[in-house]
Amino acid sequence: MELNTFERLILLAILPREGNFITLKIVRQLREALSFTEEEVKVLKFVQDAEKQMTTWNLDADKPREINIGEKATDLIVEALKKLDEGMKLTDQHFGLYEKFVEQGGTNGRS
Repeated sequence: MELNTFERLILLAILPREGNFITLKIVRQLREALSFTEEEVKVLKFVQDAEKQMTTWNLDADKPREINIGEKATDLIVEALKKLDEGMKLTDQHFGLYEKFVEQGGTNGRS
């Protein structure tokens, strides 16, 4: 699935931090896939503002990257987004990802 920098950062933030061994193994692999290479970091020129709790980057260099997300990883993402939705915690930042993974069924055609 093609994901831009913003989507990758949001996904990294919503992935579960706890679970059983299998869940943690899948999350670890997904975090690696969503992470940024040294070359991407150099080109995107990330700047973190601790005071405002935000990260900015060079939008002109932001190119979507194909990320291989398996069925179980997709399930974890869908579950995390649905949990945010049920708890009335979805924000505008989650909107595009919710459409991609929940409304359109992610990479596996499920909804």
